[in-house]
Amino acid sequence: MNKTLRLILGDQLNSKHSWYNTVDDSVVYVLMEIRTETDYAQHHIQKVIGIFAAMQSFATALKSKKHQVEYIHLNDANNLQSFEKNIENLVSKYNFTHLEYQLPDEYRVDVILKNLCNSISISSTAVDSEHFFTSRNELGNFFEGKKTFLMESFYRAMRKKHNVLMEGDKPLTGQWNYDGDNRKKLPKNHKPILPLVFDNDVSKILKEIHKSTIKTIGSIDAKNFVWPINREQSLQLLDFFATECLQLFGSYQDAMTPNEWSLYHSRISFSMNIKLISPQEVIARAIEEWEKRPDEIEYHQLEGFVRQIIGWREYMRGIYWLKMPEYATLNYFNNQEKLPDWFWTGKTKMNCMKDAITQSLNYAYAHHIQRLMITGNFALLAGVHPDEMDAWYLGIYIDAFEWVEITNTRGMSQFADGGIVGTKPYVSSATYIDKMSHYCGSCYYKKALKVGEKSCPFNSMYWNFYDKNEDKLAKNPRIGMMYKVWQKMKPEDKTALLEQAAYYLKNINEL
Repeated sequence: MNKTLRLILGDQLNSKHSWYNTVDDSVVYVLMEIRTETDYAQHHIQKVIGIFAAMQSFATALKSKKHQVEYIHLNDANNLQSFEKNIENLVSKYNFTHLEYQLPDEYRVDVILKNLCNSISISSTAVDSEHFFTSRNELGNFFEGKKTFLMESFYRAMRKKHNVLMEGDKPLTGQWNYDGDNRKKLPKNHKPILPLVFDNDVSKILKEIHKSTIKTIGSIDAKNFVWPINREQSLQLLDFFATECLQLFGSYQDAMTPNEWSLYHSRISFSMNIKLISPQEVIARAIEEWEKRPDEIEYHQLEGFVRQIIGWREYMRGIYWLKMPEYATLNYFNNQEKLPDWFWTGKTKMNCMKDAITQSLNYAYAHHIQRLMITGNFALLAGVHPDEMDAWYLGIYIDAFEWVEITNTRGMSQFADGGIVGTKPYVSSATYIDKMSHYCGSCYYKKALKVGEKSCPFNSMYWNFYDKNEDKLAKNPRIGMMYKVWQKMKPEDKTALLEQAAYYLKNINEL
């Protein structure tokens, strides 16, 4: 008799997958909590628990629909702690004749599963995960023969192909991109909406993790776990975003303010990245709300959100599958430094860094500008090795899976890919941080000072970065202006800036 084993990965919790359309007693689904997945990076405790809680909930839902499910818990005696060993064990124990899996999103897991299929004695099939707008190779085919991979042209093609916010083959409103309207600072006394959080009790899973020797970072309130762990909660969070946050999302998506971790962001990336909800339904829900309340929700709020999902998210995944595994080794500036110690504690006198890191440790979350223009900006100015940054971002954020993390980190944030993803390095002095946030006013360091005891480290490190990398950047048309400013400075001012930066970089752990 034919018996099929179907593997479900921890980020493949898509209940709408065609696998589940029929109940078949000859098919067994397996989910496994294994050390190879908890240990390839040092993850935030909330990330490990969030994924395990969602997996357990998903398995329960499958069982309730009468599917056959084998669930391997972290500390089960029969858990051999890797995909290969557990699957080989199950195949011999239950005499499975066929193995099926959904295409993984991570190159590392893809290699593991391909090797496994070559080594086991039964037949195997890989199927699509039925989640993304695009296939793995679609972006590569789209840009074939091109030297540059412009996100905007890919985004427009996606809008046309999937008929999103279109009128025939023209964009609704006649304009494709409203990025310029999406860069406002929060008004001084503006109180952002309180975020929707959940109170999931995950203390049982926490106990299991404490029993093991898994090393994690960050903190957790196991009785009130705030992240969604099933489809129902994910849809609730999406609904909350559409009804309560979308109308101000675009305007303030780049804004930062102390002690406000959520602002008007959707925070559905974790749910999407483990496939509890799909990008298609996320976009449809946002558009539906805008159509209901066009007077309350300006179009630019909606377009900025849609662009992040059908544009940026799909684009990053496409770059990943086009450029891996070489992408993970790119280091354009040949940066070699280690991360400062306080990246793991948040204990620094720089307000912006302290807030972004502490929030990340507390919630396993920070929004894209905190990641790009605070922590990422600092690391690039400090010459931190891209491997260090990858490990930190991959570990600390609940929504970080390599396919979306590495292209954002190595590409957008660290420019380690030399311009595949971004057209210029995203670095700034205190001026930009002050423009977009309320951090600088009460900081130990003074945003206006470029040198001297309390000068903001971002200021001198910014000019040091440009000076150090002039041979690689001077010809970049988007930053030629900065080199003109640098060249016009008096020699003694340049020297003072470079000496100040050298002092800060030497004493980086004391900042």
